[in-house]
Amino acid sequence: MSHVVKTSLLFGDYLKQEYGGYFYAKAQNVRMDMTKAFDKVFENCDVLVMPTVPFKAPKLALQDATISEIWEQATNSYANMCPYNLTGHPALSINTGFSDGLPVGMMMVGRKFEESTLLKVAYAYEKMRDRM
Repeated sequence: MSHVVKTSLLFGDYLKQEYGGYFYAKAQNVRMDMTKAFDKVFENCDVLVMPTVPFKAPKLALQDATISEIWEQATNSYANMCPYNLTGHPALSINTGFSDGLPVGMMMVGRKFEESTLLKVAYAYEKMRDRM
């Protein structure tokens, strides 16, 4: 297993042993609040569009990187992606081009159970991009 997976598992086990289900229960409450907040946003729009990650793709961690450096690089990209893993809203990322030879991704998020709308918007964007 990678250092990130091992660290996540050890941290989760530590929290469970030391605090029981306290933090898990708090996280589940936050998850419900997040879901309600995004559902409210989707009352006024069909699709959210944002960068997949809010920065250029980083270089891979060096072989001699510390576990802290590896952890930071692995978790930096969660900001725009992680919420939808929790709320259950469908999301996808497509390549929008390159910057300095590195890929730039655009993430689209849709209403729950409306994957077809999300796919139609992504397809329309790709068709438009190909014409440029």
